[in-house]
Amino acid sequence: MTDRRPAPSAPAAGLRERKKRRTRDALLRASLLLFVSQGYEETTVDEITDAVDVSQRTFFRYFANKEEAAFAVQDLVESHFVSALRSRPAAEGPLAAMRAAVLGAWDTVEEALSEVVPVDLYMRSYRLIESTPALLALHLRRSTELEERIARLIAEREGLDVDADPRPRVAVAAFSGVMRVTGRLWGQGEDTSVATIRRMAEAHLDQIGPALATDWGGPARQA
Repeated sequence: MTDRRPAPSAPAAGLRERKKRRTRDALLRASLLLFVSQGYEETTVDEITDAVDVSQRTFFRYFANKEEAAFAVQDLVESHFVSALRSRPAAEGPLAAMRAAVLGAWDTVEEALSEVVPVDLYMRSYRLIESTPALLALHLRRSTELEERIARLIAEREGLDVDADPRPRVAVAAFSGVMRVTGRLWGQGEDTSVATIRRMAEAHLDQIGPALATDWGGPARQA
């Protein structure tokens, strides 16, 4: 028998989508708050759902597991950076474009996340990832996947075949290595602000050129 029920109107469908978004965001905020306050491993899905007053089934409708909730905002931040990189002028070289994109992304990250989570909560959760072995291992694996995505974008910008020319992957590896060092050192400090990690990223990125110089002129060479 043919289902003759009318299709939902646009306003009703929009209302349902907004309700689903609010539920997901509430679960995400609750997850991150619990992770940073009592530890990722110590937090259970039951505690997350109790905080939002929904069922476990609702949690798993939006997130496959706790890991997915832990990295959901990181996904947004990475997409924000990739979008910033895509918008850089074509005349910029690869390292200059990545540097400008990451610094610009930090400048606008609060606005990008404002409808999902407070930026301070994201920064605390990012620090948690850096200090939790299980999350850090996943973060490194995800970073490898992101590097490949960025390398292909750089190759596209430069009109290169990423599988025939190693330079896009080499440039992205250098950039990503600096960003990992920055994240680790920032996570060990006391100031967890966006301004601090941006300042550290800028200072470290400015050292890529000198670090790759033929001769560092260090004391060992002067002896």
